[in-house]
Amino acid sequence: MILEVNGIEFRYKSKEVLKDIEFHLEKNEILSILGPNGVGKTTLLKCMNTILKPQNGTIMVDREDVLKLEQKEIARRVGYVPQRCEPARLTAFDAILLGRMPHMKWNVSSEDIRKVEETIKKLHLEDMALRYIDELSGGELQKVGIARAIAQNPKLLLLDEPTSSLDLKNQLGILDTVREVVRNENVSAIITMHDLNLAFRYSDKFLFLKDGTIFAAGSMEDITPQIIQEVYGVPVTIQNYMDHAVIIPTH
Repeated sequence: MILEVNGIEFRYKSKEVLKDIEFHLEKNEILSILGPNGVGKTTLLKCMNTILKPQNGTIMVDREDVLKLEQKEIARRVGYVPQRCEPARLTAFDAILLGRMPHMKWNVSSEDIRKVEETIKKLHLEDMALRYIDELSGGELQKVGIARAIAQNPKLLLLDEPTSSLDLKNQLGILDTVREVVRNENVSAIITMHDLNLAFRYSDKFLFLKDGTIFAAGSMEDITPQIIQEVYGVPVTIQNYMDHAVIIPTH
């Protein structure tokens, strides 16, 4: 088991945002966190990376509670890709190299360079490695953000709406990249998403949030139209098309 979350509660001032969140994730699995806007998806992701500190609970990554670790130790275990990767006047190579900072001592080592080159090759980013990231498209910039997180050599990848504002081709390209990394590396991934059909196409497990709690969780066979209607307030049917579940609104 790569991740075990137990009893997480998070309050912002007097408002309870997350209540009694518990779930686990195995190695080489992709979990999608789903639910309507404002339900706490991004908050939960930020709690797992300690950007936000929950008031109660434990978050065990590779048998270590990240809530008790220093930031450098957390970054060696957890790679975080925010909803938008801000461009800067750096080459893609240098931006990815920043992912090695948790492992650096005084200087960039040959191992750091090797890891970055290996990541660029695995993610097929050779053509953009020496381009400045403020000149990249949204999809290309998102791939660099994912590469930087992978260069950290984490056990767990956290991706906050990685396909938002991207066209269909880039959405599929980003999620193909994530799936390839998860399947071929010793890593698991948690993704927040709005598009249920993309989530069903690429994820192994699903966690539906409603009113700050887990309303339902499980694999594809556990998800029913009734769950989706309860969470989103929209009646749907689930059909199978070319071995993929497809959500179709029925109202």
